[in-house]
Amino acid sequence: MIVGIGVDLVDIPRFERTIVRTPKLLERLFTPHERELPLRSLAARYAAKEALIKALGGSDGVHWSEIEIARLGESVPPRFALSGSTAEVVAARGITALHLSLSHDAGLAIAYVTAEAADRVEAVEPVGLEYTPGLDDVPEPEDPEEPR
Repeated sequence: MIVGIGVDLVDIPRFERTIVRTPKLLERLFTPHERELPLRSLAARYAAKEALIKALGGSDGVHWSEIEIARLGESVPPRFALSGSTAEVVAARGITALHLSLSHDAGLAIAYVTAEAADRVEAVEPVGLEYTPGLDDVPEPEDPEEPR
């Protein structure tokens, strides 16, 4: 069952300027293996780490240096390699699988992450109201005769 989805988009030229201006960010955001990659690939990995945090629902207990995006081959999809408290956070939330898709084109890098768990644990107590996605969100049509 899907328990979290995250997506992030990075402007590659802006990311490159930021890294050139503040090179210490490389050590803070990326593992030693990742730092060997070109900046374009690092931008995609930055997006992946941001998307993971969104899929997890927040960054409590998550550390950038404990998240590595690994490629095991050209035709193999990228995977997360997690360690330390970040791995503990993922396990504590019951997440059994993380799916990652990366792409970069036209000066942009994008990452999409889906988090799955065997059983969903409700974090919010139900309040007795029903909600049907899509139906309750449609605004009332405006009356063209009514002044604004």
